[in-house]
Amino acid sequence: MAGHSKWANIKHRKAAQDARKGKVFTKLIRELSVAARQGGGEPDDNPRLRAAIDKALANNMTKDTIQRAIDRGAGNTDGDAMEETVYEGYGPDGVAVLVECMTDNRNRTVSDVRHAFSKQGGNLGTSGSVAFMFHKQGRLALPEGVSEEMAMEATLAAEPEDIVAQADGTLEVVTSPERFGAVKDALIEANIEPTASDVGLYPDNYASIDDVEVARKVIKLFDRLEDLDDVQNVYSNADFADTVLAELE
Repeated sequence: MAGHSKWANIKHRKAAQDARKGKVFTKLIRELSVAARQGGGEPDDNPRLRAAIDKALANNMTKDTIQRAIDRGAGNTDGDAMEETVYEGYGPDGVAVLVECMTDNRNRTVSDVRHAFSKQGGNLGTSGSVAFMFHKQGRLALPEGVSEEMAMEATLAAEPEDIVAQADGTLEVVTSPERFGAVKDALIEANIEPTASDVGLYPDNYASIDDVEVARKVIKLFDRLEDLDDVQNVYSNADFADTVLAELE
């Protein structure tokens, strides 16, 4: 994992994501409500909710909107018909793709996801075909100038899993989902503000993509999947080379 930066590989998609802000908010509200319904409305006792709140705040969602979504979920008054499901498949050049969904109609969702894969040269796989390649982790990217010693001293009591050096010289702290909130709090308390952070599914190994046209096809698949109303998150083991990222900017 050393030398790889997840954040560098998604930065070229930020403009498109910002253009879909309304849809992003809908998905964030759904995640907040489901997290609160499953684990309670107190973020200190619910790591999934804490991560969802952090993500909502990072996307400039107001605290009032966040609280309403939490209250709705914790009160069990909305979204009871929604269920979570994960679809697995392969994109162009054989990259592994995991698609997290929340749906009230599995038949509709699987049809939409399968269509997205087929339209972009991929195919939907069977359960377990790629999931074994991924593990849920928290990741926190640290700003320039933060040394490994500083990061370790700040987070040791919060029990991170690893501190990884990136190709650009910065560091990334890896945590279990349960310790994500504690580690982030510890960093902020030490005046180290993460430049990016989330809890997601990360591959054990990455598939390097150094062909621009293949990269475009893979990104089109990601975008098509993320545009689906039922899709919450899309994860992949695609690792775009720096030269490819430069051409995609």
